[in-house]
Amino acid sequence: MEKVRLGIIGIGNMGSTHITNIEVKKSCPEITVTAVADINPARLDWVKENIGTHVALFDDAEKMMDSGLVDAILIAVPHYFHPVYAIKAFERGLHVMSEKPAGVYTKQVKEMNEAAKKAGVVFGMMFNQRTNHIYRKMKEIVESGELGEIKRTNWIITNWYRPQAYYDSGAWRATWSGEGGGVLLNQCPHNLDLWQWICGMPVKVDTHMHFGKWHDIEVEDDVSTYVEYANGATGIFVTTTADAPGTNRFEISLDGGKLVSEDDKLYMWKNEMSERQFSATNTIPFGCPKAEFTEVETDGGNEQHVGVLNAFAGRILRGTPLIAEGYEGLNGLTISNAMHLSAWLGKPVDIPFDDELFYEELMKRVKTSRRKEDIGSVYADTAGTYNSK
Repeated sequence: MEKVRLGIIGIGNMGSTHITNIEVKKSCPEITVTAVADINPARLDWVKENIGTHVALFDDAEKMMDSGLVDAILIAVPHYFHPVYAIKAFERGLHVMSEKPAGVYTKQVKEMNEAAKKAGVVFGMMFNQRTNHIYRKMKEIVESGELGEIKRTNWIITNWYRPQAYYDSGAWRATWSGEGGGVLLNQCPHNLDLWQWICGMPVKVDTHMHFGKWHDIEVEDDVSTYVEYANGATGIFVTTTADAPGTNRFEISLDGGKLVSEDDKLYMWKNEMSERQFSATNTIPFGCPKAEFTEVETDGGNEQHVGVLNAFAGRILRGTPLIAEGYEGLNGLTISNAMHLSAWLGKPVDIPFDDELFYEELMKRVKTSRRKEDIGSVYADTAGTYNSK
């Protein structure tokens, strides 16, 4: 195989971006899009008019997967369907790249991960922010031990502003049955992935969450979370889609200093002596460790979606590393689900939590979810299956 024959399921915002990168901009030389599937005829017409007639068009994803035209699929449909189509692809021995999030609830994503292991195919997750030079450098410094053990993490990520018109633009958006959540499921999967990728998974989550506080929606648009880690470190995660202007500041306090990512720059304070050692030996009541401040140099690389897809092709063709293994999508979703469960129950939640309990609580909300009766709407039902309306 010289090129990966890719089929894309869903030609919405992200699906059209991916096919344009591959077929128009020629940014992925080892991938060719041979087929697409979408339930909306207008999107298939868009492909024919803007990409070309060499791409086969399907109104049914399974028919595309059975066509013999594809070696791999890219899933870019509403969240509930990510594991559904991934599992169907694994059953056919096809490689899979899934858009974020991995799914809506951990129970389903664990089933997807098991199916991937049995299939033995390449499974990647579209965590394109892992290619960002700032976050790669933060991970490198933390893992090196240069600044010691993490004591506190703090991410204020409120520059996800969305007006009401955004939520009104799609039938599935901002509903429990169509999307499965709000800012945590739509905007923040990248941040939650990076948070755990760099700092590790928390063991306890305590969340306060507001549903439709700033918009006419039924899901969360304002979230404040406190977490604890196994080593005793603590963390804060604050997000909303209603702050204008917003903030994106990621701070990690460690025993030997501090890292801050803000405004596309990375700053580091490195103590001459670790805080714990200083506190134990210092005799001055208001003493404080001296710290050297630097703006950290990075390689400047930021390949984003193209980088993820090129790595996906490399794994299929040569066995080289992925940017993010598909099974890693469970981690950020676990944090997200724990946040929802904590808010719903009104108390802290330990990780791991009861997958069945989360599913039951989610389905209570799906059952009473508002249904936007637009053409092409997709919804979960209370049995956990999926229907087009």
